[in-house]
Amino acid sequence: MAERKPIESWLTDMDGVLIHEGVPIPGADAFIKKLRDAERPFLVLTNNSIYTARDLHARLARMGLDVPVENIWTSALATAQFLDDQRPGGTAYVIGEAGLTTALHDIGYILTDHDPDYVVLGETRTYSFESLTKAIRLINAGARFICTNPDETGPSAEGPLPATGSVAALITKATGKDPYFAGKPNPLMMRTGLNAIGAHSETSAMIGDRMDTDVLAGLEAGMETFLVLTGLTGPADVDRYPFRPSNIVDSIADLVDRI
Repeated sequence: MAERKPIESWLTDMDGVLIHEGVPIPGADAFIKKLRDAERPFLVLTNNSIYTARDLHARLARMGLDVPVENIWTSALATAQFLDDQRPGGTAYVIGEAGLTTALHDIGYILTDHDPDYVVLGETRTYSFESLTKAIRLINAGARFICTNPDETGPSAEGPLPATGSVAALITKATGKDPYFAGKPNPLMMRTGLNAIGAHSETSAMIGDRMDTDVLAGLEAGMETFLVLTGLTGPADVDRYPFRPSNIVDSIADLVDRI
């Protein structure tokens, strides 16, 4: 196997890598600071579509992590980029929060429940029976089904919460239509992110805490991958998958000296 080129650009997941339940993971601040001091291209990625990049910048800043808005890439932004490429100036019925609706407004989409081009499902803590029923009827009437990400559960202080992938499965069961997922592990999210910072997969690395999204996305995008053990995946879980990360480390603190 050919030896990989030195890492020049870094992509990292947020929850489970940099923060955990609203608290910075030790070493995260040093990692971000060294990236910025070394002027390395980098992106902080999240499949969570609830918040805008500005929201996330402010939340991270309150935790002592100084991540510029332009260095944050969400599944909502990836979804908007995909729709803008596919059907510029289109229409969509959206189930989601400000992160998703703002991203779609910014690309010139009209949000409507009248014969939309797309039904776009994102993350929210207030899924309603009425909105899901409307989505099902619109998809049955011909709207294309798009989903920000396939995560079936999300973290909370009380335990796992049902997430976008679980709700998408409900809609699929009712319509017989599978969605197109724009977020991780779709390599599209990684490639559009790399393009945003002018990076190339051969000299980029992906850091994540999940095998089924972060590591898989990095692998399929052709990047070197690092699995950290501060999130959802433990050492015993790795062998359950038919693929492996390039590297396994205890936490983000172990990667500061790699920059």
